[in-house]
Amino acid sequence: MEERTQVGIIGAGPAGLLLARLLKVHGVESVIVEARSRSYVENRIRAGVLEQGTVGLLEEAGVAERLHREGLVHDGVEIGSGSRRFRIDFRELVGKTVTVYGQTEVTKDLIAARLSGDGLIVWEASDVVIDDPNSNRPRLAFDVAGKRRELVCDFIAGCDGFHGVSRPTLPESIRQTFERVYPFGWVGILADVPPCSPELIYASHDHGFALASMRSLTRSRYYLQCDLDDKIEEWSDARVWDELKVRLGSASPNITTGPSIEKSIAPLRSFVSTPMQHGRLFLAGDAAHIVPPTGAKGLNLAASDVHYLCRALVAHYKTNNDDLLAAYSDTALARVWKAERFSWWMTMLLHKLHAPQSFERQMQIAELDYLASSRAAQVMLAENYVGLPF
Repeated sequence: MEERTQVGIIGAGPAGLLLARLLKVHGVESVIVEARSRSYVENRIRAGVLEQGTVGLLEEAGVAERLHREGLVHDGVEIGSGSRRFRIDFRELVGKTVTVYGQTEVTKDLIAARLSGDGLIVWEASDVVIDDPNSNRPRLAFDVAGKRRELVCDFIAGCDGFHGVSRPTLPESIRQTFERVYPFGWVGILADVPPCSPELIYASHDHGFALASMRSLTRSRYYLQCDLDDKIEEWSDARVWDELKVRLGSASPNITTGPSIEKSIAPLRSFVSTPMQHGRLFLAGDAAHIVPPTGAKGLNLAASDVHYLCRALVAHYKTNNDDLLAAYSDTALARVWKAERFSWWMTMLLHKLHAPQSFERQMQIAELDYLASSRAAQVMLAENYVGLPF
Protein backbone atom coordinates (compact mmCIF):
# COMPACT_ATOMS: atom_id res chain seq x y z
CA MET A 1 0.00 0.00 0.00
CA GLU A 2 1.61 3.26 -1.14
CA GLU A 3 1.04 6.47 0.79
CA ARG A 4 2.37 10.01 0.31
CA THR A 5 3.70 12.77 2.57
CA GLN A 6 6.06 15.71 2.38
CA VAL A 7 8.50 14.64 5.13
CA GLY A 8 8.84 11.08 6.34
CA ILE A 9 10.27 10.99 9.87
CA ILE A 10 11.81 7.83 11.29
CA GLY A 11 11.62 7.81 15.08
CA ALA A 12 9.13 9.17 17.62
CA GLY A 13 11.71 10.34 20.13
CA PRO A 14 12.07 14.02 20.98
CA ALA A 15 13.95 14.82 17.73
CA GLY A 16 11.35 13.31 15.42
CA LEU A 17 8.37 14.58 17.40
CA LEU A 18 9.73 18.12 17.71
CA LEU A 19 10.58 18.25 14.00
CA ALA A 20 7.08 17.09 13.08
CA ARG A 21 5.47 19.64 15.38
CA LEU A 22 7.57 22.57 14.14
CA LEU A 23 6.95 21.59 10.52
CA LYS A 24 3.20 21.51 11.22
CA VAL A 25 3.39 25.02 12.68
CA HIS A 26 4.82 26.12 9.33
CA GLY A 27 2.29 24.20 7.24
CA VAL A 28 4.50 21.26 6.24
CA GLU A 29 3.01 17.76 6.53
CA SER A 30 4.79 14.70 7.85
CA VAL A 31 4.33 11.09 8.91
CA ILE A 32 6.29 9.59 11.82
CA VAL A 33 7.30 5.92 11.68
CA GLU A 34 8.35 4.42 15.04
CA ALA A 35 9.61 0.91 15.78
CA ARG A 36 8.40 0.83 19.40
CA SER A 37 5.01 1.15 21.06
CA ARG A 38 3.65 4.42 22.38
CA SER A 39 3.91 3.13 25.95
CA TYR A 40 7.57 2.22 25.52
CA VAL A 41 8.46 5.60 24.02
CA GLU A 42 6.59 7.57 26.68
CA ASN A 43 8.24 5.72 29.56
CA ARG A 44 11.91 5.75 28.53
CA ILE A 45 13.96 7.33 31.31
CA ARG A 46 16.27 9.95 29.85
CA ALA A 47 17.88 13.30 30.63
CA GLY A 48 16.17 16.31 32.08
CA VAL A 49 18.12 19.57 31.69
CA LEU A 50 16.91 21.87 28.90
CA GLU A 51 18.93 24.71 27.47
CA GLN A 52 17.22 28.05 27.05
CA GLY A 53 17.26 27.57 23.26
CA THR A 54 15.50 24.22 23.58
CA VAL A 55 12.83 25.79 25.76
CA GLY A 56 12.40 28.46 23.08
CA LEU A 57 11.85 25.80 20.41
CA LEU A 58 9.23 24.07 22.57
CA GLU A 59 7.54 27.44 22.99
CA GLU A 60 7.61 27.94 19.22
CA ALA A 61 6.08 24.50 18.85
CA GLY A 62 3.28 25.43 21.26
CA VAL A 63 4.01 22.62 23.72
CA ALA A 64 5.61 24.52 26.61
CA GLU A 65 2.59 25.17 28.81
CA ARG A 66 3.18 22.23 31.18
CA LEU A 67 6.94 22.79 31.02
CA HIS A 68 6.51 26.33 32.36
CA ARG A 69 4.06 25.14 34.99
CA GLU A 70 6.08 22.19 36.29
CA GLY A 71 9.67 22.76 35.12
CA LEU A 72 12.30 24.06 37.53
CA VAL A 73 14.35 27.04 36.34
CA HIS A 74 17.94 26.80 37.58
CA ASP A 75 20.26 29.79 37.68
CA GLY A 76 23.42 27.70 38.17
CA VAL A 77 25.08 24.46 39.21
CA GLU A 78 27.45 23.47 41.98
CA ILE A 79 30.80 21.73 41.51
CA GLY A 80 32.21 19.58 44.27
CA SER A 81 35.90 18.78 44.55
CA GLY A 82 36.91 16.79 47.59
CA SER A 83 35.48 18.57 50.62
CA ARG A 84 34.88 21.85 48.74
CA ARG A 85 31.87 23.02 46.74
CA PHE A 86 31.59 26.12 44.59
CA ARG A 87 28.79 27.53 42.46
CA ILE A 88 28.68 28.53 38.80
CA ASP A 89 26.07 31.30 38.54
CA PHE A 90 24.68 31.15 35.00
CA ARG A 91 22.38 34.13 35.33
CA GLU A 92 25.07 36.41 36.72
CA LEU A 93 27.82 35.20 34.37
CA VAL A 94 25.98 34.95 31.04
CA GLY A 95 22.41 36.13 31.69
CA LYS A 96 20.79 32.77 30.90
CA THR A 97 19.31 29.79 32.75
CA VAL A 98 18.46 26.12 32.23
CA THR A 99 15.20 24.34 33.00
CA VAL A 100 14.91 20.94 34.68
CA TYR A 101 12.08 19.08 32.95
CA GLY A 102 12.37 15.39 32.14
CA GLN A 103 12.80 14.20 28.57
CA THR A 104 10.00 11.75 29.31
CA GLU A 105 7.68 14.70 29.94
CA VAL A 106 8.85 16.50 26.78
CA THR A 107 8.05 13.35 24.82
CA LYS A 108 4.59 13.02 26.35
CA ASP A 109 3.79 16.67 25.58
CA LEU A 110 4.89 16.30 21.96
CA ILE A 111 2.97 13.04 21.47
CA ALA A 112 -0.17 14.61 22.89
CA ALA A 113 0.17 17.54 20.51
CA ARG A 114 0.79 15.22 17.56
CA LEU A 115 -2.22 13.05 18.30
CA SER A 116 -4.50 16.06 18.73
CA GLY A 117 -4.56 16.44 14.95
CA ASP A 118 -1.06 17.23 13.72
CA GLY A 119 -0.62 14.02 11.77
CA LEU A 120 0.05 10.32 11.85
CA ILE A 121 2.40 8.32 14.06
CA VAL A 122 2.80 4.73 12.88
CA TRP A 123 3.69 2.72 16.00
CA GLU A 124 5.46 -0.65 16.07
CA ALA A 125 6.72 -0.48 12.50
CA SER A 126 9.25 -3.23 11.77
CA ASP A 127 11.74 -3.94 8.99
CA VAL A 128 12.02 -0.26 8.05
CA VAL A 129 13.92 0.33 4.81
CA ILE A 130 14.93 3.62 3.19
CA ASP A 131 14.79 3.41 -0.61
CA ASP A 132 16.23 5.84 -3.19
CA PRO A 133 17.40 8.63 -0.86
CA ASN A 134 19.12 10.25 -3.85
CA SER A 135 15.95 10.50 -5.91
CA ASN A 136 13.24 13.17 -5.82
CA ARG A 137 10.86 10.54 -4.41
CA PRO A 138 12.64 8.73 -1.57
CA ARG A 139 10.54 6.04 0.05
CA LEU A 140 10.09 4.39 3.41
CA ALA A 141 8.97 0.77 3.42
CA PHE A 142 7.92 -0.96 6.65
CA ASP A 143 5.71 -3.67 8.12
CA VAL A 144 2.78 -2.92 10.42
CA ALA A 145 0.40 -5.57 11.71
CA GLY A 146 1.68 -8.05 9.14
CA LYS A 147 1.21 -5.74 6.15
CA ARG A 148 3.94 -4.10 4.08
CA ARG A 149 3.43 -0.36 3.61
CA GLU A 150 5.28 2.17 1.48
CA LEU A 151 5.51 5.88 2.17
CA VAL A 152 6.64 8.14 -0.69
CA CYS A 153 8.25 11.35 0.61
CA ASP A 154 9.85 14.55 -0.60
CA PHE A 155 12.43 14.20 2.18
CA ILE A 156 13.28 11.71 4.93
CA ALA A 157 14.47 12.71 8.41
CA GLY A 158 16.37 9.99 10.24
CA CYS A 159 15.63 10.61 13.94
CA ASP A 160 15.83 6.96 14.95
CA GLY A 161 18.75 7.01 17.35
CA PHE A 162 22.14 5.38 17.52
CA HIS A 163 20.87 1.89 16.61
CA GLY A 164 18.43 2.96 13.89
CA VAL A 165 18.43 2.27 10.16
CA SER A 166 19.07 5.84 9.00
CA ARG A 167 22.82 6.24 9.58
CA PRO A 168 23.75 2.86 7.97
CA THR A 169 21.80 3.93 4.88
CA LEU A 170 24.50 6.48 4.11
CA PRO A 171 27.07 4.82 1.81
CA GLU A 172 30.19 3.64 3.61
CA SER A 173 32.24 5.46 0.97
CA ILE A 174 31.11 8.85 2.32
CA ARG A 175 30.49 7.98 5.99
CA GLN A 176 33.13 8.76 8.59
CA THR A 177 32.80 8.15 12.32
CA PHE A 178 34.67 9.56 15.31
CA GLU A 179 34.35 7.83 18.68
CA ARG A 180 35.67 7.88 22.22
CA VAL A 181 34.49 5.08 24.51
CA TYR A 182 35.11 5.94 28.17
CA PRO A 183 36.47 3.30 30.58
CA PHE A 184 33.59 3.57 33.04
CA GLY A 185 29.81 3.72 33.26
CA TRP A 186 27.14 5.44 35.32
CA VAL A 187 24.81 3.83 37.82
CA GLY A 188 21.61 5.85 37.70
CA ILE A 189 18.88 5.76 40.33
CA LEU A 190 15.47 7.45 40.28
CA ALA A 191 13.56 7.77 43.55
CA ASP A 192 10.54 9.63 44.83
CA VAL A 193 12.46 11.63 47.42
CA PRO A 194 13.15 15.39 47.57
CA PRO A 195 16.44 16.55 46.00
CA CYS A 196 19.39 17.12 48.31
CA SER A 197 20.08 20.52 46.76
CA PRO A 198 18.03 23.18 44.93
CA GLU A 199 20.49 22.93 42.00
CA LEU A 200 22.50 20.13 40.41
CA ILE A 201 25.76 19.09 42.07
CA TYR A 202 28.62 17.66 40.01
CA ALA A 203 31.14 16.02 42.32
CA SER A 204 34.71 14.89 41.68
CA HIS A 205 35.84 12.44 44.37
CA ASP A 206 38.58 9.89 44.93
CA HIS A 207 35.90 7.18 44.85
CA GLY A 208 34.67 8.46 41.48
CA PHE A 209 32.25 10.97 40.01
CA ALA A 210 28.74 11.61 41.38
CA LEU A 211 25.85 13.76 40.18
CA ALA A 212 22.89 14.91 42.24
CA SER A 213 20.04 15.83 39.91
CA MET A 214 16.25 15.90 40.00
CA ARG A 215 13.09 15.64 37.95
CA SER A 216 10.86 17.61 40.31
CA LEU A 217 10.72 18.85 43.88
CA THR A 218 9.68 15.35 44.95
CA ARG A 219 11.63 13.13 42.54
CA SER A 220 15.42 12.85 42.54
CA ARG A 221 17.86 11.44 39.99
CA TYR A 222 21.37 10.46 41.11
CA TYR A 223 24.32 9.05 39.21
CA LEU A 224 27.57 7.36 40.29
CA GLN A 225 30.64 6.48 38.25
CA CYS A 226 31.11 2.71 38.19
CA ASP A 227 33.24 0.08 36.47
CA LEU A 228 32.19 -0.96 32.97
CA ASP A 229 31.84 -4.59 33.98
CA ASP A 230 29.66 -3.87 37.03
CA LYS A 231 26.23 -5.52 37.08
CA ILE A 232 23.19 -3.66 38.31
CA GLU A 233 22.51 -6.50 40.77
CA GLU A 234 25.74 -5.52 42.53
CA TRP A 235 24.35 -2.05 43.24
CA SER A 236 21.65 -2.41 45.87
CA ASP A 237 19.73 0.70 46.82
CA ALA A 238 21.60 0.77 50.13
CA ARG A 239 24.98 0.65 48.38
CA VAL A 240 23.97 3.49 46.02
CA TRP A 241 22.81 5.73 48.87
CA ASP A 242 25.90 4.98 50.98
CA GLU A 243 28.23 5.79 48.11
CA LEU A 244 26.35 8.98 47.25
CA LYS A 245 26.77 10.18 50.82
CA VAL A 246 30.51 9.66 50.55
CA ARG A 247 31.02 11.27 47.15
CA LEU A 248 28.66 14.23 47.63
CA GLY A 249 30.49 15.31 50.79
CA SER A 250 28.90 18.33 52.43
CA ALA A 251 25.58 17.68 50.69
CA SER A 252 25.25 14.22 52.24
CA PRO A 253 23.27 15.33 55.34
CA ASN A 254 20.56 16.59 52.97
CA ILE A 255 20.19 13.31 51.07
CA THR A 256 16.81 11.66 51.65
CA THR A 257 16.93 7.95 50.90
CA GLY A 258 14.14 5.78 49.59
CA PRO A 259 13.37 2.82 47.33
CA SER A 260 14.42 3.19 43.71
CA ILE A 261 11.71 3.31 41.06
CA GLU A 262 14.30 2.87 38.29
CA LYS A 263 17.92 1.82 38.39
CA SER A 264 20.30 1.07 35.55
CA ILE A 265 23.91 1.14 34.37
CA ALA A 266 24.84 2.98 31.19
CA PRO A 267 28.21 3.15 29.39
CA LEU A 268 29.52 6.54 28.27
CA ARG A 269 30.74 7.43 24.80
CA SER A 270 31.36 10.37 22.50
CA PHE A 271 30.38 9.65 18.90
CA VAL A 272 29.95 11.66 15.71
CA SER A 273 29.09 10.40 12.24
CA THR A 274 29.59 12.64 9.23
CA PRO A 275 28.03 13.79 6.99
CA MET A 276 24.55 14.26 8.42
CA GLN A 277 22.87 14.15 5.02
CA HIS A 278 22.86 12.12 1.84
CA GLY A 279 20.59 13.08 -1.02
CA ARG A 280 17.20 13.73 0.53
CA LEU A 281 17.97 11.82 3.74
CA PHE A 282 18.91 13.98 6.75
CA LEU A 283 20.07 12.73 10.16
CA ALA A 284 19.19 14.42 13.44
CA GLY A 285 19.89 13.68 17.09
CA ASP A 286 21.39 10.40 18.28
CA ALA A 287 21.29 8.99 14.75
CA ALA A 288 24.29 11.23 14.03
CA HIS A 289 25.96 11.87 17.39
CA ILE A 290 26.17 10.77 21.01
CA VAL A 291 27.57 12.75 23.94
CA PRO A 292 28.33 11.58 27.46
CA PRO A 293 25.58 12.90 29.75
CA THR A 294 28.04 14.90 31.88
CA GLY A 295 27.36 18.11 29.97
CA ALA A 296 23.57 17.67 29.62
CA LYS A 297 23.76 18.02 25.83
CA GLY A 298 22.04 14.97 24.29
CA LEU A 299 18.44 16.19 23.98
CA ASN A 300 19.60 19.75 23.46
CA LEU A 301 21.81 18.79 20.51
CA ALA A 302 18.88 16.95 18.96
CA ALA A 303 16.81 20.12 19.35
CA SER A 304 19.43 22.26 17.61
CA ASP A 305 19.60 19.76 14.72
CA VAL A 306 15.84 19.97 14.43
CA HIS A 307 16.00 23.77 14.40
CA TYR A 308 18.43 23.79 11.47
CA LEU A 309 16.57 21.07 9.56
CA CYS A 310 13.13 22.60 10.07
CA ARG A 311 14.40 26.00 8.95
CA ALA A 312 15.90 24.42 5.82
CA LEU A 313 12.77 22.43 4.93
CA VAL A 314 10.51 25.44 5.44
CA ALA A 315 12.77 27.50 3.14
CA HIS A 316 12.41 24.78 0.49
CA TYR A 317 8.62 24.75 0.65
CA LYS A 318 7.97 28.46 1.22
CA THR A 319 10.61 30.15 -0.95
CA ASN A 320 11.92 27.32 -3.15
CA ASN A 321 15.40 27.98 -1.71
CA ASP A 322 17.52 24.91 -1.06
CA ASP A 323 20.68 26.66 0.19
CA LEU A 324 19.95 25.78 3.82
CA LEU A 325 19.25 22.15 2.93
CA ALA A 326 22.56 21.91 1.10
CA ALA A 327 24.37 23.41 4.10
CA TYR A 328 22.49 21.45 6.79
CA SER A 329 25.22 18.97 7.67
CA ASP A 330 27.99 21.55 7.93
CA THR A 331 25.75 23.94 9.89
CA ALA A 332 24.61 21.32 12.39
CA LEU A 333 28.06 19.77 12.82
CA ALA A 334 29.65 23.12 13.67
CA ARG A 335 27.50 23.21 16.81
CA VAL A 336 27.71 19.45 17.41
CA TRP A 337 31.50 19.51 17.64
CA LYS A 338 31.46 22.37 20.16
CA ALA A 339 28.98 20.47 22.34
CA GLU A 340 31.06 17.30 21.97
CA ARG A 341 34.11 19.25 23.15
CA PHE A 342 32.29 20.58 26.20
CA SER A 343 30.84 17.20 27.18
CA TRP A 344 34.25 15.55 26.72
CA TRP A 345 35.91 18.28 28.81
CA MET A 346 33.39 17.97 31.65
CA THR A 347 33.75 14.19 31.59
CA MET A 348 37.54 14.23 31.66
CA LEU A 349 37.61 16.89 34.36
CA LEU A 350 35.26 15.27 36.87
CA HIS A 351 35.69 11.50 36.63
CA LYS A 352 38.18 9.25 38.36
CA LEU A 353 40.57 8.35 35.55
CA HIS A 354 44.06 8.35 37.03
CA ALA A 355 45.98 7.11 40.07
CA PRO A 356 45.83 9.56 43.01
CA GLN A 357 49.55 10.40 42.84
CA SER A 358 49.73 10.66 39.03
CA PHE A 359 50.54 13.82 37.11
CA GLU A 360 47.20 13.59 35.30
CA ARG A 361 45.24 13.54 38.58
CA GLN A 362 47.15 16.61 39.77
CA MET A 363 46.16 18.34 36.53
CA GLN A 364 42.50 17.58 37.21
CA ILE A 365 42.83 19.08 40.70
CA ALA A 366 44.64 22.14 39.35
CA GLU A 367 41.95 22.70 36.72
CA LEU A 368 39.20 22.42 39.31
CA ASP A 369 41.08 24.94 41.49
CA TYR A 370 41.36 27.28 38.52
CA LEU A 371 37.65 26.89 37.74
CA ALA A 372 36.79 27.72 41.35
CA SER A 373 38.84 30.94 41.30
CA SER A 374 38.60 32.25 37.72
CA ARG A 375 35.60 34.19 36.45
CA ALA A 376 36.80 33.67 32.88
CA ALA A 377 36.82 29.90 33.35
CA GLN A 378 33.37 30.02 34.93
CA VAL A 379 32.02 32.07 32.01
CA MET A 380 33.31 29.40 29.62
CA LEU A 381 31.51 26.67 31.54
CA ALA A 382 28.34 28.72 31.93
CA GLU A 383 27.98 29.75 28.28
CA ASN A 384 28.44 26.15 27.14
CA TYR A 385 26.18 24.63 29.79
CA VAL A 386 23.24 26.97 29.08
CA GLY A 387 23.72 26.32 25.37
CA LEU A 388 25.60 28.03 22.57
CA PRO A 389 23.42 30.06 20.16
CA PHE A 390 21.72 28.23 17.29
